[in-house]
Amino acid sequence: MRLQIRLFAAIAVLTTAATPFAPNFPAPFHTTQALAQTPDARKAEADRLYQQGIEQFQTSQFEAALQSWQQALNLYREIKYRLGEGDALGNVGNAYDSLGDYAKAIDYHQQRLVIAREIKDRAGEGASLGNLGLAYRSLGDYAKAIGYHQQSLAIAREIKDRAGEGNALGNLGVAYDALGDYAKAIDYHQQSLAIDREIKDRFGEGASLANLGIAYASLGDYAKAIDYHQQHLVIAREIKDRLGEGASLGGLGVAYYFLGNYAKAIDYHQQTLAIAKGIKDRSAERASLGNLGLAYRSLGDYAKAIDYYQQSLVIAKGIKDRQGEGQSLGDLGTVYNNLGDYAKAIDYYQQRLAIAREIKDRAGEGNALGGLGSAYASLGDYAKAIDYHQQHLAIAREIKNRLGEGNSLSSLGSVYGSLGDYAKAIDYHQQSLAIALGMKDRAGEGQALGNLGLAYNSLGDYTKAIDYHQQSLAIALGIKNRFEEGRSLSNLGLAFRKSGNLAQAEKTLRAGIEVWESLRERLGGLDAEKVSIFEQQASAYRQLQQVLIAQNQPTIALEVSERGRARAFVELLATRFSSTSSAGPNVSTNPPNIQEIQQIAKQQNATLVEYSIIYDEFKIQGKQEPHESELYIWVIPPSGEVSFRRVDLKPLWQQQNTTLPQLVVNSREAIGIRGRGLGIIGSLDEVSQTGRLQQLHQLLIQPIADLLPADPNARVIFIPQKSLFLVPFAALQDANNKYLIEQHTLLTAPSIQVLALTRQQRQQVPVSAKDVLVVGNPTMPSLAPKIGDKPQPLSPLPGAEKEAMEIARLLNTTALTGNQATEAAVVQKLPTAKMVHLATHGLLDDFQGLGVPGAIALTPSGKDDGFLTASEILNLKLNAELVVLSACDTGRGKVTGDGVIGLSRSLITAGVPSVIVTLWAIPDNPSALLMTEFYRNLQQNSDKAQALRSAMLTTMKQYPDQPSAWAAYTLIGEAE
Repeated sequence: MRLQIRLFAAIAVLTTAATPFAPNFPAPFHTTQALAQTPDARKAEADRLYQQGIEQFQTSQFEAALQSWQQALNLYREIKYRLGEGDALGNVGNAYDSLGDYAKAIDYHQQRLVIAREIKDRAGEGASLGNLGLAYRSLGDYAKAIGYHQQSLAIAREIKDRAGEGNALGNLGVAYDALGDYAKAIDYHQQSLAIDREIKDRFGEGASLANLGIAYASLGDYAKAIDYHQQHLVIAREIKDRLGEGASLGGLGVAYYFLGNYAKAIDYHQQTLAIAKGIKDRSAERASLGNLGLAYRSLGDYAKAIDYYQQSLVIAKGIKDRQGEGQSLGDLGTVYNNLGDYAKAIDYYQQRLAIAREIKDRAGEGNALGGLGSAYASLGDYAKAIDYHQQHLAIAREIKNRLGEGNSLSSLGSVYGSLGDYAKAIDYHQQSLAIALGMKDRAGEGQALGNLGLAYNSLGDYTKAIDYHQQSLAIALGIKNRFEEGRSLSNLGLAFRKSGNLAQAEKTLRAGIEVWESLRERLGGLDAEKVSIFEQQASAYRQLQQVLIAQNQPTIALEVSERGRARAFVELLATRFSSTSSAGPNVSTNPPNIQEIQQIAKQQNATLVEYSIIYDEFKIQGKQEPHESELYIWVIPPSGEVSFRRVDLKPLWQQQNTTLPQLVVNSREAIGIRGRGLGIIGSLDEVSQTGRLQQLHQLLIQPIADLLPADPNARVIFIPQKSLFLVPFAALQDANNKYLIEQHTLLTAPSIQVLALTRQQRQQVPVSAKDVLVVGNPTMPSLAPKIGDKPQPLSPLPGAEKEAMEIARLLNTTALTGNQATEAAVVQKLPTAKMVHLATHGLLDDFQGLGVPGAIALTPSGKDDGFLTASEILNLKLNAELVVLSACDTGRGKVTGDGVIGLSRSLITAGVPSVIVTLWAIPDNPSALLMTEFYRNLQQNSDKAQALRSAMLTTMKQYPDQPSAWAAYTLIGEAE
């Protein structure tokens, strides 16, 4: 009996550049009828090879299957067995289809069709027509595909082949789904489902349910999509169809992805991946990896996304799946576009374009052109962007791909919006909306309405903007898409704020923040993903602060500022603290209210200074652009009064053509700092140095100078944000050229709530932790300067060894230096150490790809590489009350809305309440002097902040005009 297996439809995504794909199953093949036995041994060998090809095909060994079927074909031709020849031709065609060689696939299916008609094999003729339809669908020629499937359907009905009829109906549904005609797709799949149930074809029933799930997901009806995929899952498990089980799990993953439940989506795709690996289905494995890449890309975890896409690409190349290879290249292009590496993005898109044109995949060609358009738009090359999007639009219209047409129109609208041509932008978005309405694509409709809202907001027509955003919100609520709900609420809140309706803006933005936080909660313990996704959500917190300040509610705005920073860090700390504390306290992760903030200031006996950088849209050269507008500063002394000041940042870029982050970089360069590798470059002229440091002082300190304590021993704890984490606060100079460290005792923290948790950590340091661990100048490990280069040993640090020896003498211990300072030895001693001092090289990058940047160089011990990374530290349980990282750049890392992701964050998470790190590469001699003074002071005064300040002042006397020599160190966390 001949069987045609239906393909599951691919789900087209709502963005231009890439598509999330549903589980990808092999093209249909046909088993032969019971063949008349002949005495010719060649017939038996042909049958064996034929069956071998089927088994190879089912495990994605397409080239091996092709070879087996071609051998079978030759034998059938030798013995002039026309039916076998026809079946072998059809399967050779299927193999070429799976390998992406559609021209050859069509040629073989045409040959098979000729034989079927010659021997009047109507069932074989229908199967050949169906396979031709599938080949043309792969090429994006949906009109031809539908024509062939209609002919296949007519034959099946004529010969009363109900199974063939169901297959043809299902394939027509798949074709119409690809076209974006979901109503027709659903109708065909429903007809197919009815036949499957009538003839009790459980396998076919599962396929029809899966295709219905995909079609409803395309419509944005995710509840129905999930229901159909769940029904398919039940059947697949009942009939032990592992391939179908993977398909249903993948479909569920895609549905939950669109609902914004990324944790569930990832879980389902991981299950699909496990099944694909178990049954050795390389195609399904590639698709599952691609889906995981998409989920992590949407979370903003680009490192993981790239890893999954690269794995997917390797498989596609391995099985010579040219279409899958193109898909993976396009997905990589999208990730690098999101990362801002536009050169790489364009390279990947160009590769995808070349493959699509080579295999005549018109839909893939359109997607590649759309991706190039997006990349050039990101580069600001709008002329090229428009050209590529227009080419994409032309292809989409040629192949009648309504979804692709809508995407390209939407992209063109966005480009013209960026150009400030809002009339054109609105026209394109209206056309995109009309297509979404015609397709009954609710998700696409919501996005188009949101885009129109943004365009009218830029025009200042807030009434229309509000109306469109409200319509977009209604759709997001209707289809239960939490991500789109959050985005719509944030955009609506912006429009209400701009229109002056502050009460409604506050209510709407609070609702949006609730949605964003619910999405983060779904991620459970995925710390890196929580950090990444927050970057996409931070705007709502800033908007709400603006609304509250406009309503003269600065204390509530402070609560929102705290709520919008270091949330993942707080949750990570609380989880670790609750699980490791002997008392087992239930640590709250709820953002602190104003009373709790005041209590923290009192407990710390410190003046807290929290900064928040605010952005707004301004018309620049005829178009609306986001820019830094203000700096909000709150000051909370131990007595609890909350003071608020605001600083206008617009003159920075309007008059001085610079930004706050650039000013921070300039101030660092002014004192001779250029980051890792270049280290100290020597002091610049005094005017340049003083001017830059004074300008930062004017912005950050002068507005609140009257609120800071007069007693220089009183603590001031700065809570920076974004680029302000890199500010050398100690070196900032007032109008009288006085450095800030001369006037105040300074500390920093990523958030006020983190301070409360580090205090609890300090109270829990066990009395068993008594050892002192001092490390200096280990025998350095080797590191490649860049990928592909030969690893070279890091340079020795004799000054660090001298520093370690002196500090060890002061602390009555023995320093680990040279060959003794192995990674293994240090890791073994860390858990019992009360105090840790590491004087060695510090590395900034996540050079091992472990997800957290930063590492400390130690001596390799044979079982390790000598690099104690931030990721490895994160998994340790430390009991030290203080860790000093006397190395270059240890206070730096990946600056995010959650704070600096790097060594300091990992140490605090591992249980250390007080960490001293550096903000730049430090010279040996001043470092040795400063650190020795610090420990000498610490023996007299347990206040670590005061001990560090005294050490800085002592070092300053020897290097009065070189803040680079003493201002690098900063204390994070607890002073006591």
